[in-house]
Amino acid sequence: MSDAADTPPPEDAPIRVLIADDQAMVRTGFRLILDSQPGIEVVGEAADGSECVELARRHRPDVCLVDIRMPKLDGLEATRLLAGPGVADPLRVVVVTTFDQDDYVHTAIRNGACGFLLKDAGPELLVEAVRSAARGGALVSPAITVRLLRQWASRPGAATGANPLTGRELDVARLVAVGRTNQEICAELHLSLSTVKTHLSNIQTKLAVRNRVEIAAWAWDTGAVRNR
Repeated sequence: MSDAADTPPPEDAPIRVLIADDQAMVRTGFRLILDSQPGIEVVGEAADGSECVELARRHRPDVCLVDIRMPKLDGLEATRLLAGPGVADPLRVVVVTTFDQDDYVHTAIRNGACGFLLKDAGPELLVEAVRSAARGGALVSPAITVRLLRQWASRPGAATGANPLTGRELDVARLVAVGRTNQEICAELHLSLSTVKTHLSNIQTKLAVRNRVEIAAWAWDTGAVRNR
């Protein structure tokens, strides 16, 4: 079965977005920002985690924007139900929160989130987060996520598991982990775009991960980039 989270919407189709937040003003603000953008359409709003899961499963949006602290079911658990390990057709979930605690990003990534955004990041980053997630992209705000992942990796008990990657694959994984785009990886390693994409595909297969966020998590968790 194909992985829905890895298949972007057709280029001529609007990116369909579900917004889940318990604050009506936040939902309204996000809707106004996103609906004003060409090629983006808000298809639903949820005021709690349970409603988020229900609407997401019903409408199958291209991207779900999910707050962490919501009644009935928190956003991290909603993310797990929509995108976590074992979900047959995972959705793309971007966790949007006021709180940049490292345990939140740790759990969000493990639960299948493909992005982590702070609410005060601004309209441009919100739109970028949606477009990036719809393309199957990585974390939208590298400065935030790299800091959080570094904090996570420095905690006692961080894993030092076996490395199944080749030297060049490890180079690519390290650059993903510090927020580089595919084009930046091409320039830094003097590789073609197709070669970088092949390396990323091989890395995902070898690590049994589904996206760049999980590649970054693996790299920080195992210490592959801790001393860079």
